[in-house]
Amino acid sequence: MPASIAPRFAPALVIAVALAGCAANPPAENAVDEKAPAATVVGEAVSCIPITQIQSSRVRSDYTIDFEMSGGKVYRNTLPSKCSSLGFQRAFSYETSLSQLCNTDIITVLDTSSRMTMGSCGLGEFVPVEYDK
Repeated sequence: MPASIAPRFAPALVIAVALAGCAANPPAENAVDEKAPAATVVGEAVSCIPITQIQSSRVRSDYTIDFEMSGGKVYRNTLPSKCSSLGFQRAFSYETSLSQLCNTDIITVLDTSSRMTMGSCGLGEFVPVEYDK
């Protein structure tokens, strides 16, 4: 089930704020995200990705979001801290005044049944990956 991503545009190209209750527990160094499909890193991590090229986002867990870009490129973002309820709700919003989504931005988890927000968390670096077959 694809994640619901809700960018909201305001006058100055402001894109929706967002992400769920951050816990102070970083993922274990060699933790495997069992919900994220296996993938191979295919390049250097980047700090930002262009919003206009994001085709979809797939929330894999409380730690992982895959951003699928136009042209077929995929960037995996592993959050620096657990974002409670993100993996369950699979929906978030964000807000930025830039044309990029960056590792300094915050996402907010959305409760899909009530449309209420459930907390916010920071993003990590965007790592280009290809899904393993």
